Amino acid sequence: MGLLGILLGLGLLLFLAYRGWSILLLAPVAALVAAAFSGEPLLAHWTQTFMQNAATFVAQFFPLFLLGALFGKLMDDSGSVTVIAEEMTRRLGEKRAMLAVVLAGAIVTYGGVSLFVAFFVLAPMATALFRSAGVPRRLMPAAIALGTSTFTMSAMPGTPAIQNAIPMPFFGTTPFAAPGLGLIASAIMLGFGMWWLTRAEKTARAKGEGFGDEAVAGDIANDQFLRERATASHEFDTAELAHGAHSTSAPPLWVAALPLVVVVGVNLIMSLAVLPRMDVSFLAEERWGNTTLAAVGGVWSVAVALASAIVVLVALNFRRLPALKDTMDAGANASVLPAFSVASLVGFGAVVAALPAFALVRDWVLGIEGGPLVSLAIATNILAALTGSASGGLTIALDALGAAYMQLAAQTGLDPALMHRVAVIGAGTLDSLPHNGAVVTLLAVCGSTHAKSYFDLVMVAVVGAILALVAVIVIGGAVGSF
Repeated sequence: MGLLGILLGLGLLLFLAYRGWSILLLAPVAALVAAAFSGEPLLAHWTQTFMQNAATFVAQFFPLFLLGALFGKLMDDSGSVTVIAEEMTRRLGEKRAMLAVVLAGAIVTYGGVSLFVAFFVLAPMATALFRSAGVPRRLMPAAIALGTSTFTMSAMPGTPAIQNAIPMPFFGTTPFAAPGLGLIASAIMLGFGMWWLTRAEKTARAKGEGFGDEAVAGDIANDQFLRERATASHEFDTAELAHGAHSTSAPPLWVAALPLVVVVGVNLIMSLAVLPRMDVSFLAEERWGNTTLAAVGGVWSVAVALASAIVVLVALNFRRLPALKDTMDAGANASVLPAFSVASLVGFGAVVAALPAFALVRDWVLGIEGGPLVSLAIATNILAALTGSASGGLTIALDALGAAYMQLAAQTGLDPALMHRVAVIGAGTLDSLPHNGAVVTLLAVCGSTHAKSYFDLVMVAVVGAILALVAVIVIGGAVGSF
């Protein structure tokens, strides 16, 4: 009965979430359904298991949600994201329209700009560029996804994406975990994705297919259905895009790009030079939670990097931000719903993991043939697919199994940095199934549909990521982490 309850709770969560119900409501209800079938105390699971684990997630990662959303909103309202995207399209031009869109998305998201901010800035530019170049509109979502939602989210060393931060407290790693393997995975994702998109474009031209009909777009940023779907998958509430005020003058390219450089540079310096030299023995005291630098250092690195970039951005663009307070309020507000939505998924996963029947699931996962890397990849894949959220699925998997994998790592000599990279790439594969909020939002922003665009999106966002994941597991398993 306990296993049936877990399946029913998960089914209820998926069924109603896909229809736009709020995760904030669904997650505790689904958790209590699972607990009820196990004969467990419901109120205790709600307040002591669900809420405490959700609160722990917020305590660990809300600074990154807050700073990431704030940075993305400031980059948007200052005109910096638009300048970078326009410069990329100008330099590469119509003949390389696909590459221009991919690289523009990669640059801004690797520099810390929130995914949904990138979507809403890149989509109109890609529309103009694809129309001028005669590239089918249906390929726009795949091009934008390749640049924003694949290698810069899960594979590039030091990426400030929340998905790359989540394994750090569990494995004691940094944002630059397994950098060599991350670069190999990035090359595979980018190379395969560009090969597929170039092939698709050539095939379309051979058939005489042009840009296609004009799409009729509604108020996508304030669409409540899309908003509820999107906030559980990434770290920006799309409703806040309309708040604040955009700059009436564009910054120079160097001003637009410098904050992105600051994010990457400060993150690297903090991770490899500053924090390792700090005396943080005080963290062992009870007042600081009896923790270690390994548990908090990664989050500190990314937080300092984003905060530094925000200071630089505001200082350089103060006159270009006509309503700075409104912009900053909107950025801060944009972080709240996504953070609590993912935390609710984490609370659901914690209740499930605490049920006696979950021992069967845990033993099955840990017993998968191929070793701990394979089982870790499968676990994160399955949970990200079921929840439609890379961050939610990854946290649930590591909450339930992270300690077990660390024990396996100690027994087998496996580098936690390698587990970090496998876990993040694994969470960024099957999360792009049709019900994923980012997928649904991206298709809407591009004026396309699942029927027209989803196959190409799967090829670049799922197949390419799986190929990279297999390569990392094979190479890492053979020669270790590097």
